[in-house]
Amino acid sequence: MDRYSRMIVWLKVLLPLMALALLSTLFLLSRNVDPLASIPFAQAEIDERLKDQQITGPIFYGSSDRGDEIALFAEKMAMGQGNGITVANAVSGQIDWASGGRLLFVSDTGEIDMSKDTVILSENVSIKTSSGYEINSERLISGMTSLSVTSPDEVFAVGPLGEFTAGAMWVNTPEENGPVQMVFTNGVKLLYDPKIK
Repeated sequence: MDRYSRMIVWLKVLLPLMALALLSTLFLLSRNVDPLASIPFAQAEIDERLKDQQITGPIFYGSSDRGDEIALFAEKMAMGQGNGITVANAVSGQIDWASGGRLLFVSDTGEIDMSKDTVILSENVSIKTSSGYEINSERLISGMTSLSVTSPDEVFAVGPLGEFTAGAMWVNTPEENGPVQMVFTNGVKLLYDPKIK
């Protein structure tokens, strides 16, 4: 056996032994970790969440019978004063229509009623559509699994025709599998601006 072959035989024995020694020092010299110290929540925040039974970052998904996709997001959600209603903060969502187009909305607060399949958004409700409308209202009622969006209060909007106000607004499909319609009612006042396209 020549010198090169003997060196290979010795390295086959020595290298695994050295690796084993290195691994054992890793475990021998490692620090003890307190599992409670690594939790990234303050005790006051944990107590508040336990008291209010909050859910952080909930997401709801639904779809209508005709294929419209509905998504709802919130910063946090807590149980309301009974009747199965939950209260959410910093609510946002979107509806992707099966026929094409999208409606986005945000609000400061919202109430989700699963038994009635509705969400009621309130306080600084802002709505944007893919067709170019930007609408502000104080309340918006939307279905969770149906294409039914209503703003029963006064709305202020900017759209392809200009600026306008209306006493109420609704988005729906009057005919089955028909196109989505956005209808403004109850005293519509339009300030037409030919520059807006």
